[in-house]
Amino acid sequence: MTVVRFHLVSTLGPKDVLEVLTDFSPARAEVWPTIDAEHFEVHELGDTWAEVTEGTAAAWERARYEWQPNGDRVTVTTLDSKLFGAGGGWVFRMSPEGTGTRIDVELTRQPHTLKGRMLAALLPAVAPGSLRRSFAGPLRAE
Repeated sequence: MTVVRFHLVSTLGPKDVLEVLTDFSPARAEVWPTIDAEHFEVHELGDTWAEVTEGTAAAWERARYEWQPNGDRVTVTTLDSKLFGAGGGWVFRMSPEGTGTRIDVELTRQPHTLKGRMLAALLPAVAPGSLRRSFAGPLRAE
């Protein structure tokens, strides 16, 4: 199992960060650079959860998102993934910081193939910087 942790500081308030993370409207593919419209599908959507497939042809993931309306955490459980298969996921924790929000991110991968294990081994070195950059725009982070 590979675990990657990093944080961002957003100019958005915690409630606004939660809204960005849990907006599953068609605009999601426009807002997030790692999601294209062809690989974005909302399978089911509830008040505090969603099951979606999102990503690109190179790297898509089907996941279940769970959150509380006024909560400080979004948990994403990977149900299937082109690169890593099922298992693992993401946890986003939001806490007020100054006039914005600190977002602590934890990515866990449990690869089941040789290729997945090789990619997972590289994640601690390359993922924090590249993920921080891809999240910076949508989350208005520095």
